[in-house]
Amino acid sequence: MEIEPKYRRVLLKLSGEALMGEGMFGIDPSALKFFANEVFELHKLGVQIGIVIGGGNIFRGLQSAAKGIDKVSGDYMGMLATVINCLAFQCALEELGIETRLQTAITMTSVAEPYIRRKAIRHLEKGRIVLFGGGTGLPNFTTDTTAVLRAIDIGADIIIKGTKVDGIFDSDPMKNPEAKLLKLLTYNEAIIHNLAIMDQTAFTLCRDHNIPIVVLNINKKGNLVRLIKGESVGSIVTN
Repeated sequence: MEIEPKYRRVLLKLSGEALMGEGMFGIDPSALKFFANEVFELHKLGVQIGIVIGGGNIFRGLQSAAKGIDKVSGDYMGMLATVINCLAFQCALEELGIETRLQTAITMTSVAEPYIRRKAIRHLEKGRIVLFGGGTGLPNFTTDTTAVLRAIDIGADIIIKGTKVDGIFDSDPMKNPEAKLLKLLTYNEAIIHNLAIMDQTAFTLCRDHNIPIVVLNINKKGNLVRLIKGESVGSIVTN
C-alpha cells in the first residue's frame, strides 16, 4: 500500500557548499549526482518541488580575488553563482529523466526563463521541477530569504532546509559533542535566540505566512523521502 505524501508541494533550499562535496570550492560531480537522486526519489512520490540553491561554493572561491569589490557588486556576483549551480543541478536532474525549468530573477533568456510566479506554478502542476536562480534579483537579500519568498509565491506546504547536520541544536554540534537536538521550535524562539540556521528576515517571513521549516541532514540518504512520508526527521520550526 502506497503512503500518501504528507506534503504535496515543497521548496527545497540547498546551500552552495553542499555541492562542493569534499572540495574547497566548485561543484563535486558525485555530490551533485547524490542530491539529484535524492530529489528524484521525492519526485517519484508525486511531490511538486521547487529548489533554491546558494552560491557560496563559487563565490567563496573568488573571494580571495574580490578585495576592493563593493558589497552590491559582490551580491550580484553571488546571485550569478546561484545560476551556475542551478544549471548544473538542472543537468543532473534531467539525466535522470526529470523534466525541469530554470527561472531567474535576473533576466538571462539564453539560459533560463525570467521568474514569473504563475508560470512557475503551472510548471509544478505539470510535474516539472522548478529551479529558482539569481536570488531575488536585488542585493542585500540572502538565498534563505529568496527561498522563503519563492515558497510563499508558489504556495508551498513546507520549506526544507538541507544542511550537513541533523537539525537545529542548542549549540554548534561540530564543536560541542554534547549539543542537544531541538526537534520542535517556534518561529519566535528561533528569532529570539538568533539561530544561525536561517537569517532573521527568512524566519520572520515564515512566521507571518505560517510556513513551517524543516531543517534536516541532506547528506543522509533517504531523509527527504522519510520526511515526506511523515516520519520525524530533523527539526521543525512552526507556529
